[in-house]
Amino acid sequence: MAPPLSVKFEPNIPLMLRDGTITYVDVFRPDTPDKYPALLGRTPCGKAGPSGRYGHMDPIRAASLGFAVVIQDVRGRHSSDGEFYPFVNEIDDGYDSVEWAANQSWCTGKVGMYGVSYVGATQWLAAKSSPPSLSAIAPGFTASDYHEGWAWRGGAFELGFNLSWSMGHLTAGNWDNLSRRMLLGPDQLKRLIASKDRLTDRFEHVPLQDLPELRGLAQYYYDWLVHPEYDSYWQRISIEESHSQISVPGLNYGGWFDTFLGGTIRNFSRMREMGASEAARKGQRLLIGPWVHSGLPTNVSGDYAFGYRSAAAELDLYGLILRYYDHWLKDQDNGVADEQPVHIFVMGDNVWRFEDEWPLRRAEEVNYYLHSGGRANTLNGDGSLSREEPHHEPTDVYAYNPIDPVPTRGGGLCCDPAFVPPGAYDQRPIEIRPDVLVYTTPPLEKDTEVTGPVTVTLYASSSATDTDFTAKLVDVDNCGCAMNVADGIVRARYRLPRRPGSLIQPGDVYEYTIDLWATSNVFKRGHSIRLDLSSSNFPKYDRNANTGAPIGTDAGFAYALQTVHHSSDYPSHLKLPIVPRD
Repeated sequence: MAPPLSVKFEPNIPLMLRDGTITYVDVFRPDTPDKYPALLGRTPCGKAGPSGRYGHMDPIRAASLGFAVVIQDVRGRHSSDGEFYPFVNEIDDGYDSVEWAANQSWCTGKVGMYGVSYVGATQWLAAKSSPPSLSAIAPGFTASDYHEGWAWRGGAFELGFNLSWSMGHLTAGNWDNLSRRMLLGPDQLKRLIASKDRLTDRFEHVPLQDLPELRGLAQYYYDWLVHPEYDSYWQRISIEESHSQISVPGLNYGGWFDTFLGGTIRNFSRMREMGASEAARKGQRLLIGPWVHSGLPTNVSGDYAFGYRSAAAELDLYGLILRYYDHWLKDQDNGVADEQPVHIFVMGDNVWRFEDEWPLRRAEEVNYYLHSGGRANTLNGDGSLSREEPHHEPTDVYAYNPIDPVPTRGGGLCCDPAFVPPGAYDQRPIEIRPDVLVYTTPPLEKDTEVTGPVTVTLYASSSATDTDFTAKLVDVDNCGCAMNVADGIVRARYRLPRRPGSLIQPGDVYEYTIDLWATSNVFKRGHSIRLDLSSSNFPKYDRNANTGAPIGTDAGFAYALQTVHHSSDYPSHLKLPIVPRD
């Protein structure tokens, strides 16, 4: 192995975009006259701070190994001019920035991109515009669609993420830039930070559309609220609309407890199926750990530790990304092309495992049906799960009161762990509530592996014209501790995805599909599989006011009586991908 190269640092280099806007980049590159491939990170988090410089890649390590690392403040953020509005400018700006890097005297003409979360989004949005010098991307912890799985999920507004991200990282965190443009003064900043420091109160604010703190500072937050349906506002920036036109390979990585897990998997699966080139299809990789939304996740997610080897640092995540780029940007025959494309951490067994595809063809879809004697409320109720289909059983009923919603306890969350801590937590404090229905299998006689997509088919009625239904997959150990594994939500008016919303008729039974995305978890012998059902998970999702009014306009709430059906006519069930282990 060649010795590491000396590194040259060049800060605040101007990069002009096609409309004349000046952005600024920092460059870390080998201090030699030779040319090297470039790695471009386009961030809204500040190129000079830890999130921008070290949160997604170690630029000194990369430069010492023969890459030129370019870190850019996207337009309107920190050092760069212009106005920031999420997503819409990143397509053209990404193209211009890639080609700028490719044409520098120190670059070979090949460019890769890297980074997580919004920095992952800037990679996919640049790839939509097909810059000729973009040779590969490594998007982590990011979405495939900025409507479903970013701003909205199952028709519900991702309040915990949207508000904490917009108020903190995107607004208060950009004070210098907003101050320079005279959009935010010191007194306004103090008020904004004070609001950020009491996010719990801000989550409670109604109507959602009348939140005052972001007016004139983050118009996109209000625009997202008035576009609850998938329309032209979202279509123009959707990655899924462009998968068949994207021709670059990608290393997609994320976490089982990440807020963008569904998008990470869909980007991999859809590109592998329909990418515009053989390299794009065969070059896709998927890496998922037991991680929360983070730059470099540790082995701890919430209250659970998944073993020393589960940490991204122990796995050497950055080294894996650089090795990927050694192949795609330097044409090194280093084994990357021959690796199995899927690398997942199997919780429960707490081991890493390679696979040939996602989802796993050998997994068998098994339905676990809901049963009860009509009293499935709380973990002390009579709800059960089994593979036996239901026949004539009484319904389960609970009252959903938006004034007292079921509180969020872990799961895929971002972006303020002080108020919405992500990860795996014991769900028993939630399961003692009467507005939570709990269905549990008997203790398992053998280890049962669930790896793949998880869904719930629910037959339910409501006294309201619109309401929500939530579902949570839980692993109950032999001591009773109940670890959340995956969760999802569906809003009744948006029960038909990608269709215009339509209210429900009170009292009528409807079929709902709740997408819990995916997991890889071994329910160990003696453990139980559990399904929790309710109508709120707040503040992860906004509360449904049960009134049927336009989203975000309600100042008051209505009480709803919810009825869950499980019978031969209405076989509500949890669908799990069971992987044979014999």
